[in-house]
Amino acid sequence: MPDWTDKLPEAARDWLNGRRLDEVECIVADLSGIARGKAMPASKFARQTHFYLPNSIFLQTITGDWADDGDDAFTEPDMTCVPDWSTATAAPWTADLTLQVIHDVTDSSGRPVPVAPRNVLKRVVALYNAEGWEPVVAPEMEFFLVARNIDPNKPVEPPMGRSGRRAAARQAYSMSAVDEYGPVIDDIYDFAEAMGFEIDGILQEGGAGQIELNLRHGDPVRLADEIFYFKRMIREAALRHDCFATFMAKPIQDEPGSAMHIHHSVLDRASGRNIFADDRGNDSTRFRHFIAGLQNHLPAVIALLAPYVNSYRRYVRDFAAPINLEWGRDNRTTGLRVPISGPDARRIENRLAGMDVNPYLALAASLACGYLGLKEGREPRPAFAGNAYESPSDDIPRTLADALDALAEAEAVQEVLGRDFCRVYAAVKTLENKEFLQVISPWEREHLLLNV
Repeated sequence: MPDWTDKLPEAARDWLNGRRLDEVECIVADLSGIARGKAMPASKFARQTHFYLPNSIFLQTITGDWADDGDDAFTEPDMTCVPDWSTATAAPWTADLTLQVIHDVTDSSGRPVPVAPRNVLKRVVALYNAEGWEPVVAPEMEFFLVARNIDPNKPVEPPMGRSGRRAAARQAYSMSAVDEYGPVIDDIYDFAEAMGFEIDGILQEGGAGQIELNLRHGDPVRLADEIFYFKRMIREAALRHDCFATFMAKPIQDEPGSAMHIHHSVLDRASGRNIFADDRGNDSTRFRHFIAGLQNHLPAVIALLAPYVNSYRRYVRDFAAPINLEWGRDNRTTGLRVPISGPDARRIENRLAGMDVNPYLALAASLACGYLGLKEGREPRPAFAGNAYESPSDDIPRTLADALDALAEAEAVQEVLGRDFCRVYAAVKTLENKEFLQVISPWEREHLLLNV
């Protein structure tokens, strides 16, 4: 009987390199993208084929409360969690030698649990595959390094750099700005190498302490796994250097927000060709249909691309975030951008998602819209030339409550993502929104307490 470590990816085997493994973290992403699961000694992990978690982990809000989706969730039946060996990777920041393994989640009958975010993305990818298509994505991750903040009432501040000064804003693409927190970047690179992940590039963004990390294009599920891992890893790298990494959509007032731009292309599974280009290398009809799908259906999935009340603070005109569904060529003011590329790499960039998303759900939502466009065969609006921030269109919901209403009314989107998932997601997010409305902000106390 071969050792179970023979099933591990090459990077994980290389990292172990004959050393004694101490612990395995068996994890599942919940609706917020938080790692839930169990840590166990490697010896115990080697003796089991699965473990169990209650299905209530998908009903938990970001504050730790529990939503009621009107189903039988109060009984908290167990789900079966089975390791996906291809996801095994190092946890290089731990004191003991530790592996992380993402697990697939099924019910007692062996059926995929429909509300598990990874299963939602797999469902959407399977719809593409059934049509003979292979979706390809390339995500861009933006995040802030910030000074340690242990008081929620205190505004977030930029971190202190090597120079002894706080990180400065409006330094996009500055190499010296990146060097200010070079030790954190060095750990991110070292951790990524140990985990077997390839970073396509790191650059300084427009905010104070704001970084963009690009990943290479590939399979949506694999890339979502990597983002899930990267968010955890980047937080750990920051903590080593006395600062926090935050993926909030808008952590600092008067600074740009953080996005997760998603580049999309689709291949023909038989030929491997990009279906977004025709035989002459021009835009294909399917390329236009995909764009139309994004324009027509993205309003219904904004609740997944902007999942928290804070997410909507990012949608501010002229603040480096799109507030429209216009599309344009090499135009960063449009919500949907067509980057410069050759026919083989022709793609459409969805710029609406914030970095606070669950990566599985954001990719599933964006791909669902494109899929519906390919199936419906409709034409997009004309390409936008000029500054789309000045466009009179107001295409997207501007609050979480409005976004949830749009999702509830979108029959086609619910059919693609799964009705059970959409019901549970709405229940969790509605409770989160209700909890937020009970909070009295400093602005209200300052301006209303003695004046109204």
